[in-house]
Amino acid sequence: MVKFNNDWDEILKEEFQKDYYKKIREFLKYEYTHYTVYPDMYDIFNALKATSLGDIKAVILGQDPYHGEGQAHGMCFSVKPNVPIPPSLQNMFLELKNDLGLKIPDNGCLIEWAMQGVLLLNTVLTVRAGRPNSHKNIGWEIFTDQVIKTINQEKQNVVFLLWGNNAKSKKVLIDSNKHYILETVHPSPLSAHGGFFGCRHFSKTNQYLMAHGIQPINWQISDIRDNPYLYMVR
Repeated sequence: MVKFNNDWDEILKEEFQKDYYKKIREFLKYEYTHYTVYPDMYDIFNALKATSLGDIKAVILGQDPYHGEGQAHGMCFSVKPNVPIPPSLQNMFLELKNDLGLKIPDNGCLIEWAMQGVLLLNTVLTVRAGRPNSHKNIGWEIFTDQVIKTINQEKQNVVFLLWGNNAKSKKVLIDSNKHYILETVHPSPLSAHGGFFGCRHFSKTNQYLMAHGIQPINWQISDIRDNPYLYMVR
């Protein structure tokens, strides 16, 4: 049984009893036995473990985990410390520098965002090594759609950052009268110059949160030697 050790335990317990999730579990048993799969099976739900429903202020939606060795650890766009920063995340840090004047950190571990209420949710939670989208349509989308629906229903004034077509497709699950939706292209080098650079989504997120009496996000990622949360990253 998956344990989040926060409010997601009660909220999602019925999902784990449903037929679609049982099929995911059987699929993953085979995949983890016969192939290299990312992230580590104990890290699959790290985004929900790190950010409870009650703490959520913003949601960043990714597609599926990084498929290179040692990168994925269960939070979208984030990589483990001492792993080279992937190009999309480099572009996110560049936008943060241009938007808020922040220093580009020496690592790409985003757990500090998660601990402040930024849910870093991939819509597909596993991937076979070297094969992006290889676990698409095995059922993860049903699970993560339920997470998004729950946030939409139970929360108020959450900022949803939808970057790229996959993330934008989830807009139909979000009530824009209750929440703030920010959309642009994916930060990938293939598309970042088409609207991600200059979108100022990080400052817009904080402006919205403050306007609704919510503590803004400190988007600055600490360097490895100063990060108070790295002990939590496997």
